[in-house]
Amino acid sequence: MKAHVSMSHGSPALLLVMIFLCCIESMVQATTSQLEVRQLLKRLNKPAIKTIKSPDGDIIDCVHIYHQPAFDHPLLKNHTVQMRPSIPPSGLHGENEVASNMETSSIHQLWRQNGWCPENTIPIKRTKKDDVLRASSVERYGKKSHRTIPNPISSYMQEIVQGHEHALVYAQGGFYYGAKAIMNVWNPKVEQNEFSLSQLWVMGGPDKLLDSVEAGWHVYPNLHDDKKTRLFTYWTQDGYQSTGCYNLICPGFIQVSKEVALGAAIEPVSTYGGPQYEITLQVWKDPKTGNWWVQYENLSPLGYWPASLFPYLTNGSSLVEWGGEVVNYNFSGQHTTTEMGSGHFPGEGSGKASYVRNIQIVDQSNNLQAPQGIETFNTRPTCYNLSHADNYIYFGGPGKNPNCL
Repeated sequence: MKAHVSMSHGSPALLLVMIFLCCIESMVQATTSQLEVRQLLKRLNKPAIKTIKSPDGDIIDCVHIYHQPAFDHPLLKNHTVQMRPSIPPSGLHGENEVASNMETSSIHQLWRQNGWCPENTIPIKRTKKDDVLRASSVERYGKKSHRTIPNPISSYMQEIVQGHEHALVYAQGGFYYGAKAIMNVWNPKVEQNEFSLSQLWVMGGPDKLLDSVEAGWHVYPNLHDDKKTRLFTYWTQDGYQSTGCYNLICPGFIQVSKEVALGAAIEPVSTYGGPQYEITLQVWKDPKTGNWWVQYENLSPLGYWPASLFPYLTNGSSLVEWGGEVVNYNFSGQHTTTEMGSGHFPGEGSGKASYVRNIQIVDQSNNLQAPQGIETFNTRPTCYNLSHADNYIYFGGPGKNPNCL
């Protein structure tokens, strides 16, 4: 007689089978995830002509300009690199800017202390396995949440900004072909998995199909595994839902400069009551090619997003913004202590508060000019605030405080 194993509900045999099947499923999922991570790292970490180890631990790979991740994008397979802008905006170089009343100095990237990238290569910060594993999924690595649109004219603003707080100024109602600003650089305290940034946005299109090109500095431990202040760019063509990313993490942005590594740390940073360190950033639309260029400091242009990526920026942008943003996850059931800017309110003024100054837009004639009729957008003034003083826009704050719980 054959032995009979009872499989009745709740029997030990059934429980063993269920545990076995769960283990098999978990193993398959783990193997699939590991494969996805390896494939992503292979795509991002292109073969290097030269490798430089930065004093802060970053690995910078000098990759041939035509081997960078941008050319994995299906729209860019046969793209010819535009090595320089056709016509920079009038006033881009040597413009008569208002000087800060504090000592200001330029900022450098640490990796440059240990070497330079050769001609026809670009510096790319190497992605590590742990960088990818910190993301919520392989697909979301290097992307912002789709609930981060800082659009003050959105009809569903409160839904969009859930978990994100902004203190910024904006210009709307015209056609804008770029934006520029000088911003002082800080190292705000950030809770794990949250971020704090200062940036400019150039946007166009309906919310769920929003095109946006962005540049600034941020502190973002979940992305970089540290709390250093780092240079970044960002883009999306669908309101942060699935397209776009930081820096060169996904195909899109084409870098041409061998001098600056996106995502690398910048220093020194401003100190409270002490020296103020600034960066100048500009994004603008090339009048001939339609590509959207980025310039950092007075260096040669960093690179560009090809025009083909942005159907709603073809005729310029309808909204430009400058200011700060933090993410607030309310981990303890209270407002985050993540700081914006210097971590101090704008009322403390020069040398103590974070600022952007000399904000400008690029008009249809490719000229830089001051924006007309700027307005403010401030999601929670008791936590992070905003104020104007002459040519300065001060913003920021400490987050959680007796008036912000």
